[in-house]
Amino acid sequence: MAALDPVAYLRATPPFHALPQPLFEAAAASLEVGYYPAGSRLARVGGEPLAHLYVIRKGAVRLERDGQILQVLEEGETFGYTSLITRKATIDVVVEDDLLAYRLPDAEFQRLLGDAQFASHFAVGLAERLKSSLEHSAITTFQADLSRQVGDLVRRAPVWIAGDATVGDAARLMRAEGVSSVLLRADPPAIATDHDFRNRVLAEGLGPDTPLARVATSPLRTTPATAPIHEAWGLALDARVHHLPVTRGAEIVGVLTSGELLRASAQGPMAVLRGVERVSTRESLAGYGRRVAEMAGALLAGGLDAAAIAGFVARLNDALLHRILRFAEADLGEPPAPYAWLALGSEGRREQTLLTDQDNALVYADEGEARRAWYEVLAERVNADLELAGFPACPGGYMARRWVGPLAEWRGRFEAWLDAPGPQALLEAAIFFDYRRVAGRLDVGPLDAVLATAVDRPVFLRFLARAALGFRPPTSLLLRLRGGSTTVDLKLQGIAAVVAVARCYGLELRTEARGTLERLEAARDAGILDGDAVAAAAEGFRFLNGLRLRLQLRAVAEGRPPSNEATLAALSAMERSRLKDALRAVKTLQDRAAFHFKTDF
Repeated sequence: MAALDPVAYLRATPPFHALPQPLFEAAAASLEVGYYPAGSRLARVGGEPLAHLYVIRKGAVRLERDGQILQVLEEGETFGYTSLITRKATIDVVVEDDLLAYRLPDAEFQRLLGDAQFASHFAVGLAERLKSSLEHSAITTFQADLSRQVGDLVRRAPVWIAGDATVGDAARLMRAEGVSSVLLRADPPAIATDHDFRNRVLAEGLGPDTPLARVATSPLRTTPATAPIHEAWGLALDARVHHLPVTRGAEIVGVLTSGELLRASAQGPMAVLRGVERVSTRESLAGYGRRVAEMAGALLAGGLDAAAIAGFVARLNDALLHRILRFAEADLGEPPAPYAWLALGSEGRREQTLLTDQDNALVYADEGEARRAWYEVLAERVNADLELAGFPACPGGYMARRWVGPLAEWRGRFEAWLDAPGPQALLEAAIFFDYRRVAGRLDVGPLDAVLATAVDRPVFLRFLARAALGFRPPTSLLLRLRGGSTTVDLKLQGIAAVVAVARCYGLELRTEARGTLERLEAARDAGILDGDAVAAAAEGFRFLNGLRLRLQLRAVAEGRPPSNEATLAALSAMERSRLKDALRAVKTLQDRAAFHFKTDF
């Protein structure tokens, strides 16, 4: 903030940002300003407790005990609340850099503790503080279209037809009612749509006397009327359906079409999906990356966190890949044997937001080895088309055009990485062991079976965990963000550390989950990690991803290439404070992993 306006500054600082206006105005009226030179000791263990809550405007203070620095607090952070609550001085408070602080008297602080949200800020741990900052960020910019419930979009009751109706009966009823679907009274109920008539009736040469039950879809994929619109988007994308029945209790109250979901937000995922479905030439792939970035920006402004946005991006990327593969097979002919297209890295984990370097591979059935050239051409073609769509080639070459082979070859490769965990093997295992089958009919269960043996290879897990510690945030950043580094690499110094540790736990537990948060939750459920550590790491992971996405979208809007680095001077005081919280949570997670996997041995 350019002007040193104490009231405006206080209003932007947690937890004052969430106070009701009357309470805030009373607090602001009692605010004092204090100046303290470097080296000043504001509190000493066993001495007089502090009589104010301090909000740092400029400078820094050290919190010490027995000569050990526990924490360095900087702009936007608060101290003194422990003394005000316990009436004891339990820590040394020393001014690190010349300090300008706003002070709230004890009596006013005690009065504000009557506000539950204000009080909870000083009672909760890292996880809740990070979560609160994310929620506040979302609420301040929440767009009405994303907060609406699915039921708000329903405009008419569903159209039902008797269980013994024919295709002709349904077509006549749909024409009379002006709808594109009917619900079939059956047990369980079914749905027939105009898409079904094209794909299952006309394309198969069936006549109007065909029983409707033969071509209808059951069981129904439904969404409750109280669900937010973005959840309905996710369900429609997952199920690849164009009609979504809406329920209220046990009753179906309407059927939403993909068009209605599309109109709910012109920049939502359904709009991008519509564009993917209309891709008809390789040239029309261009622009996909721009549309995804626009969607991500709209969803972020609408209150969705980076994890939810990444889920939509993964679904859309999957749909695009299916489209590209369909074009390729139309040109190359039927595959000689079944294959599987694997997404690796962040795309395999469904954690990609903006389009980044390709990480993928191609596995085909062993009997297809005699026609290896067919798969090599397919891989080259698909990689090239993905580049046209906005996915850059991987500088490290971890793409299907180089990583293509029969299933037996892949099994041998996985086993070799597990048996001989050298530096290159660990690097490649970290990339490939996050694989997710996106397309193709080949069962990759044999690869899953190899991964399940990682728990029987403690040396591999120990080395993998040791490599995960290489992403440890610098100690200086954990204490303070100013006076040292001017930038933080949010990926290498935070996000990648959580991903790498979670991977170790996931392999040890033989979980099929690929997502970082799901792997951490599996470790918590298995009793390997305590709930507080997982909650703090998860919220830190969400915060770091959200901050990175905001900064990357800002760069794109300004015509700059997106980066993983955050310039500290460009962050708000709240963001800097929460960044330190997130990095501390990452370090705690790594410390637990180092002990659990015995990385020092």
